[in-house]
Amino acid sequence: MAIRAITFDFWRTLFRDVGDPARRRRIRIDALSEAAGVSPDRAEDALRRAEHDFLLHHITEKRTLGPADAVDMAAQMLDVTLGGHKRHELTKVFAEAILYDPPTPIPGALDAVEVASRSFPLGVVSDSGISPGRSLRVLLDQQGFTKYFGALAFSDEVGVAKPQAAMFETAARHLRVAPHELLHIGDLEMTDIAGAKGVGAKTALFAGDNAKYRETTSADYVFADWTEFVEVLPSLR
Repeated sequence: MAIRAITFDFWRTLFRDVGDPARRRRIRIDALSEAAGVSPDRAEDALRRAEHDFLLHHITEKRTLGPADAVDMAAQMLDVTLGGHKRHELTKVFAEAILYDPPTPIPGALDAVEVASRSFPLGVVSDSGISPGRSLRVLLDQQGFTKYFGALAFSDEVGVAKPQAAMFETAARHLRVAPHELLHIGDLEMTDIAGAKGVGAKTALFAGDNAKYRETTSADYVFADWTEFVEVLPSLR
């Protein structure tokens, strides 16, 4: 079946962390400590337990919660009630902490996206988390990616997480193609590759920042860097 559109994962495919994500946690800890009126140590313990439950929910239910859910979980761990304004402001801090210590584009990713956009409609299909889709949209825009994408499907906005079909179906609908006409590129076998295969799409494993699945993947293509993808592009048309 012909490929009519291409979608990309966000994390470790287009962007990667090169700094210390602990800085984002520190921003959230300090804000939680102040809002809840507890010591930074108690706030840190509550946030770490909330993060654990947040991730467990994502893995077991294949559904991503949002930053407001993380705030509510942390408040419950601390046995405190946060009023409307405090909850709103703390949710904003949780969501936007990533903007103060942002990930960076993987070398060659933006050039590869630009080249691909000349031949295919493009989209992003990515799981999100305490850093929600709206914050990842800001990062894409700041780094010059947004203009190349006709669809941005983030799990906290779609309501489910990869590998569920709705993630890929949402992007395909906005790109005006059938799900099986996608080529999806990502770094995780159980979410990106399995999920895209589940809707009949072609798949590519990007192993340039995460080589864990390189030797065992069931993907149709494997790229170690973005120059390899650009070289293959003409054969995808």
